[in-house]
Amino acid sequence: MGQRNNRRGSGQGRRGGTSSGQGRMSGPLAAGPGGYCVCQNCGTRAEHVAGKPCNQQKCPKCGAQMMRE
Repeated sequence: MGQRNNRRGSGQGRRGGTSSGQGRMSGPLAAGPGGYCVCQNCGTRAEHVAGKPCNQQKCPKCGAQMMRE
C-alpha cells in the first residue's frame, strides 16, 4: 500500500490564489446601491432600487426591460 498524502488543499486552484474573476455581485465590478437603470428600447432613465436588479424592472414609459447604466 502506498503512502497517502494527508495534506489538505489550499483551495487556490491553478492560479495560486491570484484570481482575476470578481465573482457574482462582489468586488470592484459590483455596481452598488446607487445609480440608474436605463431602458434598452427608448433610453428612459430611472433610479436604481437597491436589492432589485435593473434587468427585473420594466421601463415606466414603454414597458421594455431595463439595464444598469
